[in-house]
Amino acid sequence: MIGPGTGVRVYGACGVTDMRKGIADLAALTQDVLRQKPTGGAVFAFRGRRGDRLKLLYWDGQGFCLYYKVLERGRFRWPAMTEGAARLTSAQLAMLW
Repeated sequence: MIGPGTGVRVYGACGVTDMRKGIADLAALTQDVLRQKPTGGAVFAFRGRRGDRLKLLYWDGQGFCLYYKVLERGRFRWPAMTEGAARLTSAQLAMLW
């Protein structure tokens, strides 16, 4: 799988996100809730209520890429904050990817 390069900024949306949301709704969340520009080259991570689903939204310069991952066992570890954004490292992104 081709992903963003190293050194990319990564933001995790704290709390839970409705996993029915598509690209347009997630891009709106990045702007309205996370206060970030969705086309700014950062990766935005969103976790579902049960913790076993993750969506990564990324602008590659031509369009949005949406990566959706569902774990068979376990949960994604996530910041305890209920709203806002948490900055993640490139290493943490690699573990999610």
